[in-house]
Amino acid sequence: MFGQFLLVFREALEAALIIVIILAYLKRTDKISLSRYVWYGVYVSVAVSLISGASIWFIYGSLTRSVKVLFEGVAALFAVLVLSSMIYWMATRGERLKRDVERRVEAIVTRGTTLTLTSFSFIVVFREGLETVLFLTPFLLNDAIGTLAGAFLGVIASSSIAYAIFIVGIKINMQKFFYFTSILLVLLAGGLAGYGVHELVEYSEERGIELGWLSEYAYDLNIPKDNLLHHNGVIGSIIAVMFGYTVSAEWARVIAHLAYLAIALPSIILIYRKTDV
Repeated sequence: MFGQFLLVFREALEAALIIVIILAYLKRTDKISLSRYVWYGVYVSVAVSLISGASIWFIYGSLTRSVKVLFEGVAALFAVLVLSSMIYWMATRGERLKRDVERRVEAIVTRGTTLTLTSFSFIVVFREGLETVLFLTPFLLNDAIGTLAGAFLGVIASSSIAYAIFIVGIKINMQKFFYFTSILLVLLAGGLAGYGVHELVEYSEERGIELGWLSEYAYDLNIPKDNLLHHNGVIGSIIAVMFGYTVSAEWARVIAHLAYLAIALPSIILIYRKTDV
């Protein structure tokens, strides 16, 4: 549940921060009456995001066993791709986020187009909402209750922090905050990459496709399913979500996991170091 919480917390916080930046700008420029158009976009985007999530769940339920395995693998790898781009975008643009958003809002308000203001807030929230749906799909398919609980707590926590920062005035070094959460998300994405490849290996085996040594086990810890340290156990499941831990893994999974971390971790650390975190 912690991994799901972190994903939703990070995504929801980004959306909440941008919305609060918009509202704070409107208040500061005596245009607070336009805030209702911002909220219109938020409400519609949340509704569309929920519908998108329900649609994915409905489609998954109608698939055959073999196609479900393929779906989970593709969904996990696609989530890794989107998650990686989001981490990179925030690392390179996060420092200028407030200034960029205010410039966009100023241009919109100057033109006096309320529909554009609604559309802007819709796009901001829906982008994060759609990314969240994609990220949570692999987890939701395997642990619906834990995923939903983590998502709910993530939304509550992110909304509270956004409120505290921009309304109450609590000072937080957001660049450092996003740096450390980015590191955690890279670790999580590495596990997702390995899991996605594992599902594709399973699908290949079901279809009779030979992958050679790549489908052979790189290791097997021989930990029983009723053990707390099994990747489905109480302790093991937390480590599994956060770091891609599993009691046994094929070579293809291990290679994909380590290759992602070897590329993503140094890249993100280098980008943030250049901004003097």
